[in-house]
Amino acid sequence: MSLIFEKSVPGKTAWTLPSSDVPAAPLDTAVEKQLRQGTPRMPELAEIDIVRHYTELSRRNHGVDSGFYPLGSCTMKYNPKINEDIAEIPGFQWAHPMSPDSFCQGSLRVLYELEQAFCAITGMDYFTLQPAAGAHGELTAMFIIKAYHRQRGDSHRLKVLVPTSAHGTNPASAAMAGFEPIPVQCNAQGLVDYDQLVSLLDDHVAALMLTNPNTLGLFEKEISAIANRVHQAGGLLYYDGANLNAIMGIVRPGDMGFDLMHLNAHKTFATPHGGGGPGAGPVGVKEYLQPFLPAPVLGESAAGLFWDWDRPQAIGKVVGFHGNFGVLLKALAYIKALGGPGLQQVSQDAILNANYLRARLQSSYSVPYSQFCMHEFVISATNLPNHIRALDIAKRLIDFGYHPPTVYFPLIVAEALMIEPTETEDQATLDQFVQTLQQILIEAEQHPELLTSAPHHTPVSRVDETRAARSPKLHW
Repeated sequence: MSLIFEKSVPGKTAWTLPSSDVPAAPLDTAVEKQLRQGTPRMPELAEIDIVRHYTELSRRNHGVDSGFYPLGSCTMKYNPKINEDIAEIPGFQWAHPMSPDSFCQGSLRVLYELEQAFCAITGMDYFTLQPAAGAHGELTAMFIIKAYHRQRGDSHRLKVLVPTSAHGTNPASAAMAGFEPIPVQCNAQGLVDYDQLVSLLDDHVAALMLTNPNTLGLFEKEISAIANRVHQAGGLLYYDGANLNAIMGIVRPGDMGFDLMHLNAHKTFATPHGGGGPGAGPVGVKEYLQPFLPAPVLGESAAGLFWDWDRPQAIGKVVGFHGNFGVLLKALAYIKALGGPGLQQVSQDAILNANYLRARLQSSYSVPYSQFCMHEFVISATNLPNHIRALDIAKRLIDFGYHPPTVYFPLIVAEALMIEPTETEDQATLDQFVQTLQQILIEAEQHPELLTSAPHHTPVSRVDETRAARSPKLHW
């Protein structure tokens, strides 16, 4: 497919400017530093060429609107279109982030009500909506943890414990904040090895980062005991909220003993995402951590809502302006549309769909942890005929119109495929997916070359992933 610049034809235009009603100013009267040094490179196309170009591009991408997207740990659920309509209301869409507080009370009310909703859903006492993505929320939380310990004179607490079932961003976020990430192994049931965790707890531990349910889709049954031991050791318990879609209305991190957490507002609360954004990673804290939240925080007085910058213990500002307002607005619309019972139904349906798929696939594929799961589960492509690997299955699924599941993660399962169906898929879709995976298994036995050379129906077939990542050929 040609680039839009390669389609450019001199003289073609998609617009016509009206005649100017003021005298033209000669260029030499402009301020010199504002003058361009050369002609800007712009494609010259008719409107129809532009529309067809971007329509074709969109057809080459697979999204939730195109088909099933069971990308484990990413909660790629369908996003109701009414949320987009609400985000495009002119009063919100054109609100300027530098407007005085008195000019934007409606937008501030959106943020305030969303903070209150997040507190009710999670059991936290306060939220900041600033972080622009999930990993950004993790990093923000790590800085809050560091500020908390420093304020208590515990600056020597520089270890952060991270289970091997955690998301890969967890140890990276801890390291970026200046902590030393220490792995905690999982036991035979896929849960945190409690005895090893206890053995690692000492007065140098700042926190334990925990995802519950974890990336195997399993709920940590000993979470109360884990929280108690971490607190007894003087550490904080941090909740990675990437898997919150499994527990809404059922259990709250704040009630499980977590001290702070982040949410993936785009994933759980239905904003289209992927490919780097847009996202939002709000961070919630218990009351004793509230002084360290990034400045400013929302306050309320008789005159209305206002940004409170008088925050002497705050970790600072973590994003330009006040976060990704459009994503946050869509999250509030989604929450208000469903209400508490609706959010609980979301989680229950997500769990039901995941367990339905797990139960139907476990007679065909290896399921290393076959107990009742939450919103996702992991199968393994080990011991498949003709040395077929997880990557081969993933590539072949593309030929059948599916986005592949997450592969080779979590690292504690060999040849892993992590599947998250989400609550928005019906039984017919799930059944068709099962039939496809069973068909692929037959092909693995009878025609393995169909898998090892897949995909066959895409603009680009099998690529060398390592070279593609490390030596990308980009042109524009």
